[in-house]
Amino acid sequence: MEAATMTPAAQVIISLIPIVGIAFGSILVFFALLWRHHENKLRILKGTYSHVHFNSKMFSLLTGLLLEGVGLVLTVMFILLEGVSWNILGGLLPLVSGMMFLIFYKVNPGIKTESGDET
Repeated sequence: MEAATMTPAAQVIISLIPIVGIAFGSILVFFALLWRHHENKLRILKGTYSHVHFNSKMFSLLTGLLLEGVGLVLTVMFILLEGVSWNILGGLLPLVSGMMFLIFYKVNPGIKTESGDET
């Protein structure tokens, strides 16, 4: 069988798909942030705004464990399938990122809350 070749018009259309997707995604994120900003502004004016506390220590633990697990599985599978090659970077990158999040979790001191206790 002969390899199918794409026409130049098809190549242009296929190359435009990611550009259009990124543009629409950026517009969507912009308007979502703008909507959230106006919502917070109105809540402040009405007096119903309450600050959302983000627990960075628990986020780093959860993200670190998830990335560590995914990275470990990918690294082992790439080594078993392809041997030691550049392909294992696809597993090593999340593995090392997960390690960094777990190191951040260990060295991060407890965050003081408004009541004074540590989280």
